[in-house]
Order: sequence, then structure tokens, then C-alpha cells
Amino acid sequence: MLALYVTHPQVRIDANVPVPLWGLSELGRQRAQSFAASGIVPKGAMIFSSRESKAMELADILAEATGALVLTDHLMGENDRSATGFLPPSLFEATADRFFAHPDQSADGWERAIDAQRRIVATVQTALGSVPKGTPAVFCGHGAVGTLLKCHVSGRSIDRREDQSRHGNRGGGNCFAFDLSPPRLGGEWVAMEDYAPGWFG
Repeated sequence: MLALYVTHPQVRIDANVPVPLWGLSELGRQRAQSFAASGIVPKGAMIFSSRESKAMELADILAEATGALVLTDHLMGENDRSATGFLPPSLFEATADRFFAHPDQSADGWERAIDAQRRIVATVQTALGSVPKGTPAVFCGHGAVGTLLKCHVSGRSIDRREDQSRHGNRGGGNCFAFDLSPPRLGGEWVAMEDYAPGWFG
């Protein structure tokens, strides 16, 4: 059965606030609310979320529209970048390029891509094991670990060419369908506005 991975849309960037505590911007909330109203996530779905604020806000918006409960797990969080904290956009992009280009090495103290991939795959696998047969599962998370999950299920090497910014909306708010038993990718990153109902059929 296909599950859906959705990344949080645009956030309020604040260099004085730890990145995991950033919330959705007004545009991000508007996009999330429109996605929730689209019917992509059906009533009765199980929603899993990272414990980072922006992902939980997305999950809560989807849950409010569908009546679902949200189950959170810190192991679904973004790759650990606490070693550098906030980075200005140009430096962040350069560091992210190295994160993907050398998955077995740490980029300036960041969690290694291979470790983040093992973590997200194992955590999603555990979550899916709790989903009753026939129940749609939705994961609310982040771009980097979402890309690492996508690389795993597609059988592709870790590469930034698989990143959401290369396929969907550069501000986030993208999704793809997937299965883990056996691993199967249901499609590339698609902006939440462009995703059609019926993904779980």
C-alpha cells in the first residue's frame, strides 16, 4: 500500500531561533490549508510527523481537516545540523551540496547523510508496521530526510539531484507516494498544489 510523504511548506526564518523551532510562515500556512482542503489526505488516514514545529503545524492542519490523530517521533526529524546552527542561504546551499555529495562524511559537523537515511527509513518502516491494512498513511517531514527516503525506495544513490528543490516547489510543500514492502517510488516530488486526489488507490 502506498504511503505519502509531505514536506512542510515555507517557514518563518529567524536566525535567533533554533531551526527546529521555526514555524510556518503565512504563505506556508495558506498552502498547507489549501492542501488539507483538497481531499488528498482522506478521512481515516494515520498521520505521522517529525517533532519539529514546522512539520507538526502541517500535520495539525491536515489532522484538523480529516479528524485524524497525529503521532510524532523525533527520529523523523530533519538531518541534524546543530553543529552549525543557522547558516545564511549561500553557505547553507554549499554545505547541503557537500552533505549529499559525500554521504559517508560529515559536512561541518552535520549528521552524515548515510546515518540520516538509515534513521528515517527505519523510523518510517516502524511507523508503517502500526498502520492497519487499508489505512492510508501520511508522513509530515522535511526536505533532506525526505529525499534520503526517496533515494532508498527508488534504489537510487544519494544525490542532491533527487532533492525537492530540483523537482517541486523550492520553498517546500512537496510530496511523493512510496511503499517500503517492497520498496517502490510512486512518483517524483510534486508541489502539494499539483498533487491529484487518489494517490492511495
